[in-house]
Amino acid sequence: MVKMTEEEADYWDEYYTKNPPKIDPSKKGGYFTRQRELLDILDNVSAEYIIGCSISNSKMPSQIIGEMVRERISASV
Repeated sequence: MVKMTEEEADYWDEYYTKNPPKIDPSKKGGYFTRQRELLDILDNVSAEYIIGCSISNSKMPSQIIGEMVRERISASV
């Protein structure tokens, strides 16, 4: 991953401070919104477990769920 210089970081900080992103509540949302919706259908214990695994492994919740499903499939074969 390419790192920003201090000058670039200062520029983008000032830019987004003066021009905050516009949010349209009528739109469905993006990738991260869909990740949150995925966890909303689970019970609290399951969602917290998946979030904890996601944070500790630096992966998205959908990746953790996919890995769990593949493990169960391979164990049942």
